[in-house]
Amino acid sequence: MRWITLVLAGLLVLVHAELWFGKGGVPRMVELQRKLDAQRSSNELARRRNEQLAAEVSDLKEGLEMVEEKARFELGMVKPDEIFVQLAPARR
Repeated sequence: MRWITLVLAGLLVLVHAELWFGKGGVPRMVELQRKLDAQRSSNELARRRNEQLAAEVSDLKEGLEMVEEKARFELGMVKPDEIFVQLAPARR
């Protein structure tokens, strides 16, 4: 009876050793969970950026106001009856 108890206890120790230190053990699971959380946050940022770009594309397709705004700020467009004034930052 004593031998059976020792063999079973030894097997239990082997199973626990595999659980804690083996290929699919707890430390590996914690590392994978950390990587999964980082990937989810990266995916969320990418999703928000994609939504923003989709809204911008939609605006560009539907209205000329967005096109005019982009032309003014990015290309410096000025209408014929407007005067362009550029202010330089104050020097210290």
